[in-house]
Amino acid sequence: MTETSGLIAGFLLLFALFVYTFWPENGFASQREKTRLDFLLERKEQLYENLRDLNFEYRAGKYPEEDFQAQRAQLEAETAHLLAEIEHLQRA
Repeated sequence: MTETSGLIAGFLLLFALFVYTFWPENGFASQREKTRLDFLLERKEQLYENLRDLNFEYRAGKYPEEDFQAQRAQLEAETAHLLAEIEHLQRA
């Protein structure tokens, strides 16, 4: 292989990699739009994870009793409100 043909092959490969990497996909059009219920269900999972993390950190000794109780009550109240809204939307 000569130097010129090697450079041409290299540039063709570089161009092919560039096109492969940056070619726009139509994946955006195929995504469905999230509903309020989808958002609330994701938020519910986040709150459950936050409660699990809080319990773990409390057991590990990272939270004093008062802070733990206040944070847990706040997370449980937010979760209860969220579950009520989810139930309302599922009935509708």
